[in-house]
Amino acid sequence: MANLGLFSGTKTAKSVNVSFRLPYYTQWGQSLLVCGSERVLGSWDVKKGLLLSPVQQGEELIWGGSISVPSEFSGEYSYYVVDDKKSVLRWEMGKKRKLVLPEGINGGEHVELHDLWQAGGDAIPFRSAFKDVIFRRSWGLNIERPLGIQNKLDKEVDAVVVHFKICCPDVEEETSVYVIGSTAKLGQWKVQDGLKLNYAGDSVWQAGALMQKGDFPIKYKYCKYGKAGNFSLETGAHRDLSIDSSKVPPRYIFLSDGMMREMPWRGAGVALPMFSVRSEADLGVGEFLDLKLLVDWAVVSGFHLVQLLPINDTSVHGMWWDSYPYSSLSVFALHPLYLRVEALSENLPETIKKEIQEAREQLDGKDVDYEATLATKLSIAKKVFVQEKDLILNSRSFQKYFSENEQWLKPYAAFCFLRDFFETSDHSQWGRFSCFTEKKVEKLVSKDSLHHDIIRFHYYIQFHLHTQLTEAAEYARKKGVILKGDLPIGVDRNSVDTWVYPNLFRMNTSTGAPPDYFDKNGQNWGFPTYNWEEMSKDNYAWWRARLTQMAKYFTAYRIDHILGFFRIWELPEHAMTGLIGKFRPSIPLSKEELEREGIWDFDRLSLPYIRQEFVQFKEDCDTEKKIASKLKMLAEKSMLLESEDKIRRDLFDLLKNIVLIRDPEDESKFYPRFNLEDTSSFQDLDDHSKNVLKRLYYDYYFHRQENLWRQNALKTLPALLDSSDMLACGEDLGLIPACVHPVMQELGLIGLRIQRMSSEPDLEFGIPSQYSYMTVCAPSCHDCSTLRAWWEEDEERRCRYFKNVVGSDGIPPSRCVPEIAHFVLRQHVEAPSMWAIFPLQDLLALKEEYTTRPAAEETINDPTNPKHYWRYRVHVTLESLMNDKELISSIKGLVRGSGRSHPSVEETDEQGNQETIVMVTGKHQAAKGLEKISFEKQLTGVPRPETYVL
Repeated sequence: MANLGLFSGTKTAKSVNVSFRLPYYTQWGQSLLVCGSERVLGSWDVKKGLLLSPVQQGEELIWGGSISVPSEFSGEYSYYVVDDKKSVLRWEMGKKRKLVLPEGINGGEHVELHDLWQAGGDAIPFRSAFKDVIFRRSWGLNIERPLGIQNKLDKEVDAVVVHFKICCPDVEEETSVYVIGSTAKLGQWKVQDGLKLNYAGDSVWQAGALMQKGDFPIKYKYCKYGKAGNFSLETGAHRDLSIDSSKVPPRYIFLSDGMMREMPWRGAGVALPMFSVRSEADLGVGEFLDLKLLVDWAVVSGFHLVQLLPINDTSVHGMWWDSYPYSSLSVFALHPLYLRVEALSENLPETIKKEIQEAREQLDGKDVDYEATLATKLSIAKKVFVQEKDLILNSRSFQKYFSENEQWLKPYAAFCFLRDFFETSDHSQWGRFSCFTEKKVEKLVSKDSLHHDIIRFHYYIQFHLHTQLTEAAEYARKKGVILKGDLPIGVDRNSVDTWVYPNLFRMNTSTGAPPDYFDKNGQNWGFPTYNWEEMSKDNYAWWRARLTQMAKYFTAYRIDHILGFFRIWELPEHAMTGLIGKFRPSIPLSKEELEREGIWDFDRLSLPYIRQEFVQFKEDCDTEKKIASKLKMLAEKSMLLESEDKIRRDLFDLLKNIVLIRDPEDESKFYPRFNLEDTSSFQDLDDHSKNVLKRLYYDYYFHRQENLWRQNALKTLPALLDSSDMLACGEDLGLIPACVHPVMQELGLIGLRIQRMSSEPDLEFGIPSQYSYMTVCAPSCHDCSTLRAWWEEDEERRCRYFKNVVGSDGIPPSRCVPEIAHFVLRQHVEAPSMWAIFPLQDLLALKEEYTTRPAAEETINDPTNPKHYWRYRVHVTLESLMNDKELISSIKGLVRGSGRSHPSVEETDEQGNQETIVMVTGKHQAAKGLEKISFEKQLTGVPRPETYVL
């Protein structure tokens, strides 16, 4: 937490001695250092900071040091972990500490600062998800001015002023924070007589007390105490404060005690792509204004969070391929697909109203018809635009929006115009417009241009999308619901961003993922990889702008493929599959290193290994894209004897039959091919070569890169986290390097746990009760099958789960019946994870009538299919879900019974709510201790007591 203080390099007769004290365990060769804004602490140059010295006190390692400063100066400071050369290894998260010395402090007096290290997790209550949504009432408290005690101190020769300070973000109305303890000034553990703290803003509570030397050592704790008599004491052991009796005691002790220790806050949420929402008002697809109804349903169901997939414009190809939400045309523009055309004007002509109603009936299908829906909305929007363009575009609200967004809005509108004019988003085909310049864009968007109305139409659409999403976002905040967005790891190769900022991307490469749970052959997403070196030159301004834009609508976000900020799987641009890649950055195998190990035939190892009975690849067929192009031409001429797909797969396999990948930028460097032991090229090697290459393979993928990847993440991720105050979660599934989780913990990033994708190598299924607090747990996600589909698609796996997780030797039901869904969901909602977030499809499995749709149809994405059509729509409207009291009661019972926080429901029948709560609590308690016995009877058809709930 922040301290109050003053620093200067000037020593005067009235100088004050300020000492620092911080408990912290370091590793061998590490030290602690304090650096600050003033010269005496290095002027933020860590090399010139104050190096602290360690002292073992009981079980703690205390780091300390002191400086002399004049009483009239002020400044800021932070702590750093450094090596023996004062190079920074780790730094505190959160805001800089400040120090304000008491007015009238006398020269020669001693001030002690007792601090605690600020970890990334300590900043979470200050993120907008909590500050502006969950704890928004607490943050409306009035700041209180503390009472001065300087005059009393002057009269007490042996007294010590102890300044208590604690952060407590969750404080109800008419409740105060107290410190109670072993001394009379702290009430001798009686809260009524304890020291009441004053609210200082930013969730900080503080107050000073005059202690006598005989009061030490002091034991104390913080607590919350309300006018109604409600009392809440912080958890854990009591806190201790002592002074060294062999020395002159300090005149002032400033305690910065961090966070009040309470039961960790836990919440629950629902996840659903924007396009999957179905309401009675939408036009073929979920719309931003539907989020208000989804928020209402979340509130009555006990959810504090609604999670979406990316919502940026993806209109690259002009067809259903654009349904892929992670391939953005612009990282700033919103997708026109989610526009509610009825809300464009209050004065729609009857003809347009009729057209909207007819389109609503026509597009109300089982799945999203991406092309028809988008075309219909844009067609209607153009008609409304003609009628209202001058009214809207001359309004103050639009002018304000335009001035705040024109830096990206103008290039976006120009890009859309050029895309439609040239009939391609491939800006390399745009002639003199291929290379972006601001001058060209200004000319394109000029009011004097013949196509100015086309440009203005794109402004108009983006303005209304912004207005509608802002309305929904504000509604969610007021209802106590976090709106969680999604930050894609890549951008489309033919996007506004690669056109405007080509130097930020490596256009001759593609981004993908090595083989993992999702795809055993690896993935090629086709995105260009980032040029991190170039991005760092302006402190990652492009990334910071993205996060700033997201924060206008969201209070939390998911970082897609967070591993990409440590290292990215990079493929050559000509690759179509995801196997023949390398990590960037990474330390390659050098030619000299290989030669020392007796490896020298580099052509044999890095070229496709084809036995004599096969032909060699010619130059026009030596890449995957060249082979695919050649086969397509031959297929069109009916010159293939087998299917095009089979021949392509077989040829690709031959092309990938290598052991080493030669670096295209340096022929003396190599990278081991992923799963090289599976290739015949490896299998035909002598034993010595096999052993050497296996050892180097393991070293490359699991050892030598760790420090490099850690350093890379600590350069890039803090820039994101500091760009906004949104709560950040990272998707950390797949092949996880050892450095990832420690860095995420250090930065306060929340990880993801999916039970079927266990992060423990010796477990097939994760154990939710053992998940760490800084995680989101979920039974499934958009990149895998739903709970129902997963349960029903593999009988052997289902039996293993039933035996090892449920704890039953019986035969599991072949279908995911509601009792199974309830068991799995309850496992997750009762987990220690900060968040339990459930796909809506998994929640619908709680009720039999919602399981009539084939389970496989509820899957959002198939990661093994690069051309998957993202079109899933929920088969029930939000209005129907709002009226389904039985489902709501079931979900709310799970959330409340788990002890997770839930929004207050102000507009529902209080009497009805009370009955539901009592019923759910009673059932929850009755089920304790009967789970395994009753569960087996329930699913094998043996009658069970009516009071039992699985």
